[in-house]
Amino acid sequence: MATVLIVAGATNCFAVNDIPTVINNTRNWIVGILAGLATLFLTVGGLRYLMAGGDPGEVEKAKTALKAAAIGYMLAILAPIILDVLNGIVGDSGAPTAPTTPAPPGGPV
Repeated sequence: MATVLIVAGATNCFAVNDIPTVINNTRNWIVGILAGLATLFLTVGGLRYLMAGGDPGEVEKAKTALKAAAIGYMLAILAPIILDVLNGIVGDSGAPTAPTTPAPPGGPV
């Protein structure tokens, strides 16, 4: 019961102040997922190639999986660069803005 009360008391523990931070975090998650899937395809393709035993059909399936892994790694590497170029074209610098705080009642300290 005490754990529920502590969690319920934390109202803004995952809040962010601006949209570029959310976009940047989402981009980082997508790149991580792409890299993980590419690693999975690389592993499957390598195992298929090792277990093919000279069968041309299995070797071709292994090569296809290895090509998919290479494409996945390229996408994971190029995704942030492509998004930065698109942000530059659209006009959003992507730099987070500092939150403004009001001046104290006696003027700046």
